[in-house]
Amino acid sequence: MGDYSDNEDYGLEYSDDSGSEPDVQLENQYYAAKSLKSDGDIGGALQAFQRVLDLETEKGDWGFKALKQMVKLTFNMEDFDSMLTYYRQLLTYIKSAQTGLLQQFYEITLDALMGSKNERLWFKTNTKLGKLYFDLKQFDKLVKVLKELRASCQTDTGEEDQKKGTQLLEIYALEIQMYTEQKNNKALQVLYEQSIHVKSAIPHPLIMGTIRECGGKMHLRNAEFDKAHTDFFEAFKNYDESGSVRRIVCLKYLVLANMLMKSDINPFDSQETKPFRNEPEIVAMTKLVAAYQNNDVNLFEQILADNHDAVMDDPFIKEHIEEFYLADELKIEQKEVIRLLIEIIHDKCQQLKIDQIQQTVLRVGHGQDLLEDNLSKAMNKVCGELETLNNTLVDKCM
Repeated sequence: MGDYSDNEDYGLEYSDDSGSEPDVQLENQYYAAKSLKSDGDIGGALQAFQRVLDLETEKGDWGFKALKQMVKLTFNMEDFDSMLTYYRQLLTYIKSAQTGLLQQFYEITLDALMGSKNERLWFKTNTKLGKLYFDLKQFDKLVKVLKELRASCQTDTGEEDQKKGTQLLEIYALEIQMYTEQKNNKALQVLYEQSIHVKSAIPHPLIMGTIRECGGKMHLRNAEFDKAHTDFFEAFKNYDESGSVRRIVCLKYLVLANMLMKSDINPFDSQETKPFRNEPEIVAMTKLVAAYQNNDVNLFEQILADNHDAVMDDPFIKEHIEEFYLADELKIEQKEVIRLLIEIIHDKCQQLKIDQIQQTVLRVGHGQDLLEDNLSKAMNKVCGELETLNNTLVDKCM
């Protein structure tokens, strides 16, 4: 683990907010420990760095630096149990989650593991680094990590090693999340099918929950509502088994899919979902379902207004709720709304553009070759109504 400078800017916030001058005794003790390290007295250096921690009354700069040295020393000694103990203690010096610091920790760990025989620790650390890149939406860096992870799960002939099914599913889950975020349904479809056919694996339920949730979103965007319903239910069960808070989110998606299916079956009749039916966020969604099924647009709008944050803060739900408005106002199926819009554009009745990612309709100008028959006039009127309604609904949903 290379000898990284003590003057690196880690962007840390320590628990000590007093603004006092550095403690001279701590500083002297730290440099005394570094001197012992330079002399090759590793045992003495560790004791001296520990003395820095003992002298600290509040967590601060010198304690952090001492722990960093202790992590490096114990790693070089191959005393990995002690290294992890100091590593955990080091993380407690961070007041709030610092993604930049975590990134450096993972990268430093990977540098240290390069060339080592500890493939499992390398894989887990690289996976965590990839997840951090995903959270930061640094997809270019994530793609590089995914490439390295995939290479580690290949045979000598370059094929995926099915004996590493569990690791493959972790990679798939991370890559599937990226494609879902990017709304790249084509790539997502291929990877999703691969993931559900991996047999030689005992995956963690959290991994399967992630894959199933992303699969549900993919199916819903493809208007495959039955498949979406199945995937969201499976995702919920896996999240529930792992104790993840994502179970409530997936229940909301399950209700959404149920609404799109126009199913009369109550999604909370099952033994697994029944305990969650009175969760505030779930209650809001079930009320929306009832209003939608009763074709009560005014009540639908009122429920949405009363529970705006609980419903519309989720971008995935928001993009589909707007479609419900349009379909309800026109008294037609959601699929029919999309079909009509495409027909309008193809007939050059209006110069419109469908933004499938944002689920909106844009008018880019008036058509020049309007036919003067009744159908054309009717379609032209529908275009105007759709544009007005679309703008109104978007305003209501903001």
